[in-house]
Amino acid sequence: MITLERVSKTYGSGGRAVQALEDIDLTVPKGTIHGVIGLSGAGKSTLIRCVNLLERPSAGRVFVDGQELTALDAAQLRQARHQCGMIFQHFNLLTNRSVYDNVALPLELMRESREAIRERVMPLLELTGLADKARQYPAELSGGQKQRVAIARALASRPKVLLCDEATSALDPQTTTSILSLLQEINQQLGLTILLITHEMEVVKSICHRVGLISDGRLVEEADVGDFFTAPATRLGREFLNDFLELEPPQALVERLEAEAGPHTHPVVRLTFSGDSVSTPLISRLAREHGIDVSILQAKVESIQGRTLGLMIAELMGGAEQTRQALATLESFDLHVEVLGHVQRTD
Repeated sequence: MITLERVSKTYGSGGRAVQALEDIDLTVPKGTIHGVIGLSGAGKSTLIRCVNLLERPSAGRVFVDGQELTALDAAQLRQARHQCGMIFQHFNLLTNRSVYDNVALPLELMRESREAIRERVMPLLELTGLADKARQYPAELSGGQKQRVAIARALASRPKVLLCDEATSALDPQTTTSILSLLQEINQQLGLTILLITHEMEVVKSICHRVGLISDGRLVEEADVGDFFTAPATRLGREFLNDFLELEPPQALVERLEAEAGPHTHPVVRLTFSGDSVSTPLISRLAREHGIDVSILQAKVESIQGRTLGLMIAELMGGAEQTRQALATLESFDLHVEVLGHVQRTD
């Protein structure tokens, strides 16, 4: 449904040129919700604005529903943009128009009749839970209600794609949950393809089918959401996951960590479990088979779209050969083992 082929975007020229995007290849299948996550300044907003050519790529091609937008002239592009609804972080509502009139605006610009507009707007207000707010103005609405108006307006032209530019960043957690539920409902009921950018892992976890990670204008990782949360392939992906799960070793331990193993140290490991490995009694097995003590410093279990994710930070306390064998046993299972460092033994 959405395809980006080697899309690049450069602002400025010469010595002042800034490379915002570089060789982005991205495919979003029809009917899916695809998230793009990254740090501030990574290029997320530029990427999503290149999809409907609010920002024209410096290089590359953009396709939506099989049509190459980058090959269209200005008039053709205006028509094609009806297929791409878009919502923003700060709603962008017209303050002097009612809820009804804000939603009706795209249809008015398309010169639809008054009756056709009413037949389209009222069901959208029902869908977004705003039927009783039709005659109110944006100043009378909460942040969540304003975003619902923006969503209804984006759907007015019957788009095939919905682009969400940090759509929940200005909302509180409870309101964010309700907006994400609405987007998921729209995706399921209307079969709408959704591309959203965010810096919030909770958004990705809640509704996305796939996720891409962008850094310095490059797409550095892409995976199904379950795979991304259980085994991110890049260092930045692991940092996002660790920040989301808030699973870091205590500061007192960090200060004691040494990079290299020594004759009088034992390892501190971070274990990432998924699926059946979550219920495997690894700790008792390590103690029984290798005679080591395992000190669990932190542990957490999450459910990610039907897949169970478990994380643990632990010290493996025993002799050098015992801990070597214990690490080999851990690595033989279906889990990710990361040695964070080594601490001096106190025995």
